[in-house]
Amino acid sequence: MSAERPTLPPVRLHSDAELARDALGTPLLARAVRLARWAGPATRVGAGGELVEELLPQAAVHLGLDEDPEGLAYASEAWRIAVDTGLVEVTEEAEDTGGAGDTGGTVVHGEELGLVAGGAPADVLDLWLTALDAVLADAAVPDLDDLVDALDSGGEIDFGRLDWDPQRESEFLDGVLANLYLLTVAEGGAAHGPVPLPVLAASMIVPDDMADPTDEVLEQVSDAMMRLDDQFRQLEPIGLVEYRPVDEALMAEVDESDEAYADGAFGDGALPAGAQGVPGAGAGQGGEDAEDVEDVSRYGLVRLTPLGLFGVRARMQEAGVEAPAVGDFADKGADALLDAVSYFSEDTAQAEIEQWLARREVPGAAAELLAAARGGDAGGPLRRLRCQQALALTDGAAEPAVRAVLDDPELGGLARVWLAERGAADVPVPDQAMVFWLTVDTISAQLAADGETEGLAALMAGLTEGHSGFFDAAWRVAHPATAEVLEAMGRLHPDKKAAKEARKAAFKARSRQG
Repeated sequence: MSAERPTLPPVRLHSDAELARDALGTPLLARAVRLARWAGPATRVGAGGELVEELLPQAAVHLGLDEDPEGLAYASEAWRIAVDTGLVEVTEEAEDTGGAGDTGGTVVHGEELGLVAGGAPADVLDLWLTALDAVLADAAVPDLDDLVDALDSGGEIDFGRLDWDPQRESEFLDGVLANLYLLTVAEGGAAHGPVPLPVLAASMIVPDDMADPTDEVLEQVSDAMMRLDDQFRQLEPIGLVEYRPVDEALMAEVDESDEAYADGAFGDGALPAGAQGVPGAGAGQGGEDAEDVEDVSRYGLVRLTPLGLFGVRARMQEAGVEAPAVGDFADKGADALLDAVSYFSEDTAQAEIEQWLARREVPGAAAELLAAARGGDAGGPLRRLRCQQALALTDGAAEPAVRAVLDDPELGGLARVWLAERGAADVPVPDQAMVFWLTVDTISAQLAADGETEGLAALMAGLTEGHSGFFDAAWRVAHPATAEVLEAMGRLHPDKKAAKEARKAAFKARSRQG
């Protein structure tokens, strides 16, 4: 067994039932469902399945949008989603003769409409994902002004002048959403706060090794921001994101001066205050004061909704990206569980372990965890650390399985700790070899989980205080990570003399291991 870091941190998703309710409550899908139920034998559509022009006002009235200046556009968009998702089906296609006498096609209720009320949550989510695909495809299309500018003398779109590559635009938007997903699920990331639009745009444009973006790069970032501002406005009605658009006053500044973002809005060639940490965390998470956060908010703030996390994860998985979620291992064996949670954060590991334990009887679960924790491979210490974390969540029913490993050289120390913490009687006193083995195993696990932290340095100091023969005994410990742990103590120990002793002991351990 070996513990490998997952491609992405695990995400905590809402239940399918909660997500399905969210999906049906999104403005765009809700409107599409209402129009699908409204459609009947008299509903006529054009050659592309779109509602004929004279029916659009009726559709807007049905949706309560007749007084909205954008009501006809919203109704048309909702109808397209109804067609694209199969909520309605075109049964008789219209013939596009270009004349005024076209009668139009006809539609009937689609099979998918029945899933809205009678389908399982997973069916509803599949329907929403189909709608999301359609919205994302629309969002990757240039806006109307760009299309008009690209018309040639014959009224045809000059794609060369437009400089639009559908695949490139789609991949860019997918990349943006993937970055937003990572910023959301990363430990210490934007899970509880929105991400400033400049940060998100810069994460796609600014090279990782560029500390101070050039004017040219900043111009590219501002161009990307303007595209994303329009795209996130389109993605909000399907429930993918919560979005605070770019301040209209800033938009006016851009219209007045092409250099507004490079020299003015970006603060003399810098990203806005609070957004310099490219590709850093969201607003309000870097210790910025309220004024900085408000300043950043003028440039747009975006966050994935719980439904959006589900949707982006589903798209990444479809593309072959490993994107784990808490609960993925609830039905798997303890070996798979401990390998998986080895590199999860402590909180996320606990959430995964809780779901795993909830499906099992404690005695059998404890025995399975202990068996999976064995091993002298590099991942063994972390597995045992997570096993200890899992056993801490069990009750006295685990005691027989724990006592059964008291004589095990790898698990005996862990078992004694568990029993002692619960005040159990007749806990055998460990010999020195077991104490030192457990010490090396614990430090090795913490090095693998968290790296060389100040807390670990303090632990090392505490281990050696008042124990003049610690290193003379430690280098003899028959643990695969003994030399590695002693070398770390040589780097981290706050006492120079002890650190020197640790390095000497590490050399002896290396020699002993051959």
